[in-house]
Amino acid sequence: MWVSMMALSLVLAVTISQTVVNPPRTDDETETLTSAGEAVEAVLETASHPWCSVFLFTDGTTSTSSVLTMLDRLPASWGVAVFEVAVDGRDANMTQAQLSRVVDEARRLRQVSWCVTVVVVSDDPAFLAAFAEWSLKGRLLVWPTRLLVVTRRPLSELLNLNKSLSMMNAMLLVVDDATNTKRCSVYMHLPYSHRGAQAVQLASWIPHRGLTLSSHLQLFPNKFSPFIQRPTLVVTMQETVLTRAVMKSDPETPGDQRLSFTGLIPNLLQTVARSTNFSYRFSRPPDRTWGTRQPDGSWSGMVGVVSRGEADISPGPFAISASRAEVVDFTWPVSVSYSRIMAPRGRPEVDPWGFLLPLTPLVWTATMTALLVLSTTIFLLVTCLAQNNVNRTIWTVDVYGLIRVLLQQNISELSDWWWWERLVLAVWMLMTLVLTRSYAGNLMSLLAVRHISEPYKTLREVLDDPSVTMIWQDNSASVQYFRTTDHGIFREVGEAETAGRIRFLSLKEYGSVVAPLLRRGDHVLIEEETVIKMLMAQDFTYTGRCDFHTSREQYLTIMLSMITQKNSPLIPALHNRIMRVMEAGLFDQWLKEIIPNSTSCLHPPTKITVNTSLSIVSIWGMFMALSTGHVLGSLVFGFEFLSDRLSLVS
Repeated sequence: MWVSMMALSLVLAVTISQTVVNPPRTDDETETLTSAGEAVEAVLETASHPWCSVFLFTDGTTSTSSVLTMLDRLPASWGVAVFEVAVDGRDANMTQAQLSRVVDEARRLRQVSWCVTVVVVSDDPAFLAAFAEWSLKGRLLVWPTRLLVVTRRPLSELLNLNKSLSMMNAMLLVVDDATNTKRCSVYMHLPYSHRGAQAVQLASWIPHRGLTLSSHLQLFPNKFSPFIQRPTLVVTMQETVLTRAVMKSDPETPGDQRLSFTGLIPNLLQTVARSTNFSYRFSRPPDRTWGTRQPDGSWSGMVGVVSRGEADISPGPFAISASRAEVVDFTWPVSVSYSRIMAPRGRPEVDPWGFLLPLTPLVWTATMTALLVLSTTIFLLVTCLAQNNVNRTIWTVDVYGLIRVLLQQNISELSDWWWWERLVLAVWMLMTLVLTRSYAGNLMSLLAVRHISEPYKTLREVLDDPSVTMIWQDNSASVQYFRTTDHGIFREVGEAETAGRIRFLSLKEYGSVVAPLLRRGDHVLIEEETVIKMLMAQDFTYTGRCDFHTSREQYLTIMLSMITQKNSPLIPALHNRIMRVMEAGLFDQWLKEIIPNSTSCLHPPTKITVNTSLSIVSIWGMFMALSTGHVLGSLVFGFEFLSDRLSLVS
């Protein structure tokens, strides 16, 4: 960068032209650049920054001596570049090609400059119009770059420049030397003014008085922040779950009805419009969609309307994407969000094996281990002492006694127990008392608990279930993405569309269609978090229940913004206003006000308690365990009976 700037400071002239023989001038004073030289110097000294460079463009009618004289006058401490586009005797196509080359070279030079003021000198309205057009196409005249057009033509002959100059950081310096007193006037075209609108005079210059301001405005004023005169912009918008279309009475509108919108985004638009000093009227896109690229390269929906220049702004909000950025410009993001899955929740159900839940697996294991250890210890001790006490050889009686205590049954024979056996039994009874009382209390509580399942927590679970249909927003940036990607899980989503597992709906249809489809259990919605929050809040308001849940995973980071036409000078003004709204927290506050119950179903419980009678459905697991025990007992009884008969026969 430093080397480039040093090179720029040494530039005297850069001429890009074909060899053209211009007729010699006998009176150098008749040249426009010479007549306006002092006025141009005064304007640049007043308005330019000390670190700015100057690009001087001529149409080939200005002599070299006039250019060199002007170079000495220009206040450009960081360098001057001179570009010449010869148009004498050339057809329009050759002029357009030459302008394209020159603008491209100038743009490269501008990119290594801190600040640039472009001075264009010509008395040819066609050349000036072509230069303005190619400067915008070639991104030479971005808003920080100032443009000063110097000409002798009166304003009435420059009407074709009105629209172009009104959208640039540009001024028009008109030289009037028809009388004995040479005079120069500086004008500015206001943005979004009609074709025949008069330019605003900012200053005038005469030799003996110098430069004099004609209004309270400074030279090169910021025409867009705020607007000097209140224009009316065209805003294209579509109804969504966050935005509602209404028709308002307006006698000045054909049919006495005017389209309007209410909601979160219209609130933001109204705040920005009031701060920037513009009014607006709404229009709808023909296909009622956001916009995607079509096979022929065109764009549908609101993106297409703005890119074709049929509307100035669309508040959307739109997901920022590289493909959209090719045809429109994005403002500062109004929200940074993610996509989630919205799926139906299951019905409250009782776990049939809930009778096992009062004790954790570790407690069950510890209890069985303690019973086994005590039984083994009693067996070993009784075996060792059996030779002194023949009646105590049946150790299984003691083991069954421990089991009876665990099952809260009585023990009738304790007279022949050793004292240490009674001590072990007493400790065991104390432990089982605490254990069984805790089990009974927890079981009673758990029988009142209903479990609510939440399927489809991940996109993988959705893709692995062929019976589920996914709902996506029609013509959205997310749809554009999974249709074009060739890797990852979203490639599988694109394959699911081919298999007929995707249903497309517009945002307007969400409110009436999504909830019934999801309740059927065979549909899920994949959408941006704010929209899902709105749908769940609306459903909770109507039903008083949280029938839906969202996925754990987040997908497709989405930055939502307004859009304007490509290279629109509105962008800096909208950037500033939207950033202030976001930093002040107004957007989040409006979201809470517009979406009642917005947080009621964000984290619904997966377990609830009820007060109702038990049914066989709730405790069939207990009967299953009882039946299994009876079957096993019968098998053991049959085995013992057969063994006893076989022993008698033998």
